Amino acid sequence: MLELAQKQAIVAEVNAVAATAVSAIASENRGLTAVQMNDLRNKARKEGVYMRVVKNTLARRAVDGTSFACMREQLVGPLVLAFSKEDPGAAARVISEFVKGNNKLVVKVISLSGKVLAASDLERLAKMPTKDQAISMMMSVMLAPITMLVRTINEPTSKLVRTVAAVGVQKQAAGS
Repeated sequence: MLELAQKQAIVAEVNAVAATAVSAIASENRGLTAVQMNDLRNKARKEGVYMRVVKNTLARRAVDGTSFACMREQLVGPLVLAFSKEDPGAAARVISEFVKGNNKLVVKVISLSGKVLAASDLERLAKMPTKDQAISMMMSVMLAPITMLVRTINEPTSKLVRTVAAVGVQKQAAGS
């Protein structure tokens, strides 16, 4: 049994993470073994996801005053909380990948930017591009018009070079 000071420390720690996180997922972990939970935690750590098993009353107190307060009512049952610190889809990717191999982890609630999403939105959130991927996609969209402009400007010169080369080949063929 946790003492009051330990409970307060847990609430403060989770609240500090929730205050800066961009998305959160609460999943029911009933039936998971310690080995499976350690595997999930290791994967989360590698992806920069904060994961913690917290009692419901402590979890509700921890999300108070954060953008995840909207999750309070759904925080019931044995839960593991996963917070994405920078990439909104990081926690969703970790949980989604883990769920594929283990159906005992059941997503209960997802929150993104202060809004509650349905548990069925897990895959959609997991497929969101990372920051680097989004920047890459944006740069390719920004680069497309410039590339087309360069090709258009270069085309008359290229056509002239091809025409002169064809005339040269024709003259060589006529001369032989």
